[in-house]
Amino acid sequence: MSNIKAALAENAREVDSVLEQLLPPRRDAESRLMDAVRYSTLSGGKRIRPFLVTASSALFGVSKPFALRVAAAIEMVHCYSLIHDDLPAMDNDDLRRGLPTCHVKFDEATAILAGDALLARAFEVIGDPATHTDPRVRSDLVVELARAAGADGMVGGQMLDLLAAEAPLQIAEITRMQRMKTGALIAFSCEAGALLGKASDSARHALRAYAHDLGLAFQIVDDLLDVEGSDEEVGKRTHKDQSAGKATFVSVLGIERARAQSDMLARQAVQHLEMFPDTAEPLRALASFVVHRRH
Repeated sequence: MSNIKAALAENAREVDSVLEQLLPPRRDAESRLMDAVRYSTLSGGKRIRPFLVTASSALFGVSKPFALRVAAAIEMVHCYSLIHDDLPAMDNDDLRRGLPTCHVKFDEATAILAGDALLARAFEVIGDPATHTDPRVRSDLVVELARAAGADGMVGGQMLDLLAAEAPLQIAEITRMQRMKTGALIAFSCEAGALLGKASDSARHALRAYAHDLGLAFQIVDDLLDVEGSDEEVGKRTHKDQSAGKATFVSVLGIERARAQSDMLARQAVQHLEMFPDTAEPLRALASFVVHRRH
């Protein structure tokens, strides 16, 4: 477990360095916008999605600078989603990564614009020739990221999450919601390495299957932490799903069954990596880390 923590920390440092370059501070009239962008993007986090990009890229010998640019772009999309999710009109959270949320630190209008700016910048980065020399690869990355982030992915899942407070969901509906809201971007993060490396369809399918199970395990642990964790430990407000009356994996399955399900999904995720050699060890180790994390 210590090895994967060290690998995550090192990867986070590399990704943060790229984010610093791609999101430089400004001293013009709109500097407040970039201040909010940098505050929300460079304030820590485990950087699990960027890790999935670089780890999957390593399977196919992808140039590290290419992988890090895509990893940074995905983190921009993730941070944009957190900014908007935290808004009063959405989840109305005032704490994220142990710090005041963007709209609390700045204001709601600035937070909305910061999220918009991050989403646009992410696609600008991926579409730039510096991300890959082959325009077809860049085009495929743009299309797949748009699909993962849009109405059939993360944004659609967030809509279902809002509706979940109004009507009880069954386990199949919760699974679909989380597959879209959390799993779609995780799946793209894994598949991005295969796209960058022009890998075979079988390799892409294996990574997508791994990501599917990893994403569900990740969300179940999130639900467990919301019930069992503290605000200080988790770095955000806990017990909010129960307060909002939302159905979750934990509320439907119970704590013990939910924990058993996350463990099973982690083991199943690892099995999908059988076609890959020892270079996939970071991905295998991440599956164990995800289900045993405390924040």
